[in-house]
Amino acid sequence: MKTREKIVHAALELFNSSGERNVTTNHIAAHIGISPGNLYYHFRNKQEIVREIFALYSRELIERFTPLQGQQESLVLLKHYLDSIFTLMWKYRFFYANLPEILQRDPVLHDEYIQVQNRLQVNLVNILKAFVELNLLDVDDAELNSLVTTLHMMAASWLSYQSSMSPKTQITEQVIQQGMLHMINIVKPLATQKGREQLSLLEDGVKMMSASI
Repeated sequence: MKTREKIVHAALELFNSSGERNVTTNHIAAHIGISPGNLYYHFRNKQEIVREIFALYSRELIERFTPLQGQQESLVLLKHYLDSIFTLMWKYRFFYANLPEILQRDPVLHDEYIQVQNRLQVNLVNILKAFVELNLLDVDDAELNSLVTTLHMMAASWLSYQSSMSPKTQITEQVIQQGMLHMINIVKPLATQKGREQLSLLEDGVKMMSASI
């Protein structure tokens, strides 16, 4: 792994464990055993590192939430997207937990975030339209757009909401799984009988996974 990649991965690890605001470039350099000068050769400041992490996150986000092509079992599709939500929220949890603060201090990053989220919104609409075609959801276009907005807002704000509820809140896998269960409950009233059955299977799986950690 090249030094630039090591810096980014070390920063992500430290941001997730200690909180982005508590980590300096010196901490990152020390974590991988390089001098601060070597780090500054690759990144002028910590904000550039945050932007690099956001670029990685954005690519993975769009890739995971691009509608899958070909014939897929509906339960497999639901599990794929639910697993993607968990993976991204856990892997980039510092970003989800402190999203407003991170975006407010970097207008460039904020603009990039909006562009990525607009692309994501289109993909999410198409994903849910596919679920309607698979007879998992019974919604019209107006309800579908509202559902996408609600789920999108829930995923983006769940960890920051949890962090704001208590200064001692620790972001754990169980906290993310609680958010996933809330998202399932949001969808259930708009699901068909087949959809509710499959959502219940996913819900049971999430609960079992949470209990085993």
